[in-house]
Amino acid sequence: MISVLINAYACSPNMGSEPGMAWNWCVNLANYCELHIITEGEFRDTIEAILPTLPQGKNMHFYYNPVSDEIRKMCWNQGDWRFYKYYKKWQWKTYLMAKDICQQTHIDILHQLNMIGFREPGYLWEIPDIPFIWGPVDAKESFPMAYLEGASLKTKLFIQLKNTITKWQLQHAKRVRLATERALFIISASSNSQHTFKKYFQIESPLLNETGCYIQEHPIIDKSKKEYLDVLWVGKLDFRKQLGLALRSVAKTQNPYIKLHIVGGGNNLPYQALAKNLGIETQCKWYGTVSHEEVQKIMQESDVFFFTSVAEGTPHVVLEAIGNNLPVVCFDTCGQGDSVNEKVGIKISLSTPNQSIIDFAEKINYLYQNRSILQQLSEGCNKRQKELSWGNKTLQMIELYNKALN
Repeated sequence: MISVLINAYACSPNMGSEPGMAWNWCVNLANYCELHIITEGEFRDTIEAILPTLPQGKNMHFYYNPVSDEIRKMCWNQGDWRFYKYYKKWQWKTYLMAKDICQQTHIDILHQLNMIGFREPGYLWEIPDIPFIWGPVDAKESFPMAYLEGASLKTKLFIQLKNTITKWQLQHAKRVRLATERALFIISASSNSQHTFKKYFQIESPLLNETGCYIQEHPIIDKSKKEYLDVLWVGKLDFRKQLGLALRSVAKTQNPYIKLHIVGGGNNLPYQALAKNLGIETQCKWYGTVSHEEVQKIMQESDVFFFTSVAEGTPHVVLEAIGNNLPVVCFDTCGQGDSVNEKVGIKISLSTPNQSIIDFAEKINYLYQNRSILQQLSEGCNKRQKELSWGNKTLQMIELYNKALN
């Protein structure tokens, strides 16, 4: 059995985002490997409560490198750049712990797993004579500035600064380059990341989106006789998710039989005002924040999942839509662009907001008018969720481990 030392800062069962992603990788890899996992201590009680209940739990050995509550708050407050100072220190201490583990235990593979941002590659690559793998890594070059239309001046300046810093780091960050040179494989979390690694580091990077699909067995419901087309939008109400663009796209269809169901937390008042100005307020249903179970129920009752975000990793909500046999309309970018193929949805290219509104409206009207196509896309979700499943992605990771060893 392959012995793997994993660096996973955020790792916890029963969670989404980075902690859930790392946990799912570990709990699936443990079916094939013996894992030594170094993680932060915030979720120690949860991990140690569930570990004895898992058949593969005996193959998961956790080591904790905790930080203060203050640093944890910085981590959860996305956009607080102060966190990177402490995160770098955490990575150095984790490297020292990893060296000790390697001296006491036979390790075949070193794997820098998460967090998935490229800016902090950790220090496992400094340990000699053991194959080093990094990823999946999110290394998008920039946020598409054209889609900041309507954002505040502060937001526009922040994103512009972040784009500039990102390009500088890709060109000049010493540890990123050293880790890249040392890694036998750098795994890209999206096609965007593959492009970045090719452009800045001249390497071919295998694609393996960072999160997987839970296989669900739902019957395919014939919705072809429905009078309305129920379009579902789910997300936090912020500029990255582009709800305003979704509202304008529905208005552009000029089709009163298209209903937009909006699920997500945040200030919805400006969006409700926009819907009123666009003359589609009666076509919109606002749910606010609802439970995970309720989102699944709404997905199963909807006809189309409309995902307008322009800056993501691999959004788990898109995988959930596919798991619920719900066809997806989205941008061909980030992880959603890799996950959604022609068998389960329709994608449009990033361009400008005005062109995107025209393109999305055209696609939604097309699906309204062609319910048989919608049915085919729904049927295609069953096969696609298996291709995107955690089990299938784990086998792909194991294949990379074996290539690294050979």
